Order: sequence, then C-alpha cells, then structure tokens
Amino acid sequence: MRRDYHRWFSPSLGRDMEMLVFGHSGAKVLIFPTSKGRYFEWEDRGMMNLLGEHLYRGWLQVFCVDSVDAESWYARYKHPGARAWRQEQYDRYLLHEVMALGNQINRTPYWMTVGASFGAYHAANFGLRHPFHINRIIGMSGIYDIDRWTDGFYNEMVHAHNPAGFISYEHNHWRLEAMRRQDIIIVTGADDPLRDSSEYLAGQLWNKGVWPALRVWDGWAHDWPWWEKMLLLYINGPD
Repeated sequence: MRRDYHRWFSPSLGRDMEMLVFGHSGAKVLIFPTSKGRYFEWEDRGMMNLLGEHLYRGWLQVFCVDSVDAESWYARYKHPGARAWRQEQYDRYLLHEVMALGNQINRTPYWMTVGASFGAYHAANFGLRHPFHINRIIGMSGIYDIDRWTDGFYNEMVHAHNPAGFISYEHNHWRLEAMRRQDIIIVTGADDPLRDSSEYLAGQLWNKGVWPALRVWDGWAHDWPWWEKMLLLYINGPD
C-alpha cells in the first residue's frame, strides 16, 4: 500500500509536526492516537494491515496524526486555561493544515474522524466542533468529559473543547442540522469504566435530536483486540 511521511513546521502550534498517510484515494480518515500517543501508533499496532483491502482498493485514505496531549490536557504543570489554549491550537492545526493538505491531495470530500480511548475524545471533539467538514465520527472506548483534566477550572475555552459540555448548549440550527447528517458511532464495553461517558454523550446528542449509534459490547472491550474488531465493523457505517 502507499505510505507517505509528512513533516512540516506548523504555524498553528509553533513547532514541527509529523504525520503518516496511507492509501491513495477514497474517503479520508483522520485517525488519532491514544493518550500522548504518536503518529505511528496505529501502524505499529497493525491497524493499517487490518485496513489493507480498503487502502489497496482506494476505498479509504488514512491520515495518522500526532498528538500534543503532553502539551495540552496532560500538561499538569500548566494552568488549565493554558492546557485548553494548546488544545485550541491543535484544533486549528487539524482544520487549517492537516485537512487542507488532505483536500489538496485527495478531492474526495468525505472525511471521518476515528479514535480509541483518549483518541476517541479527539475524534468526537473535532468532529462535533466541525460538523460541516466531518461526515462520520467513530469513537471507541472513549472519554468525552474533559473536566478531570482541568482541576476544577472551567472557562469558555475549556467548554469549547468539552464535548460532554458544549453539546447541551448548542442551539445553532444549522450546526445541529449538520450534526444530524453525520454518522456518529459511539462504541464502548459493558464493563468499561468509561462506559458512562459514552452513554452521557449519546444522551446529550439525543436530547438535541441528533441520533448517534450507541453500541455497547459485552465485557471490558477497552484494548486493541476489541478496537480491531470495532474498526472493521464500523468503518463502513453504524450498522
């Protein structure tokens, strides 16, 4: 399969960022690593081999981005407001740099966001913040309430990057209509300690007339063997 490495200085983040792109055409998939993970995590875990047919046949083109978690929510040495601001800069990097590159090299307009565990937070946060740009969201074993990383601090910027919070305050008709057109797939394990977070986010969306597919798997289901099965099952849709 085609594999391209990209590195450039990000004006949004003020430092070099790295990314791997797999495939040559098809729907574009923005994949986030787990907590403080790197852009090569999904490749190292064999997930690109898992999607081999999709990539070879030109059904999907995958963009594996780096995280800045260690500089944002996990940067306990920073004030929580500064953590949130770094997340905002990361959002701008994704929107204005990564997606811009993706749209330049692949004219297919369809974009997905995908992530597991803390990567699911990023997939949901970015996808729901930009419903006019993202067509499908797949969050596996995710946590969607960022409060535990803010030490009780809350301001406008934290709120803007807290999916469990900002959905209930979303009243813009056109944004809600765009969310209703998205395929939103929230998957968790019945015994996953983060299950409540998935159910809460799904409930907030349902209250807004947005109907995500909430799927609860038997057992714990919070590790790569389960995420492999989830990815193959849901990459083509919620059914």
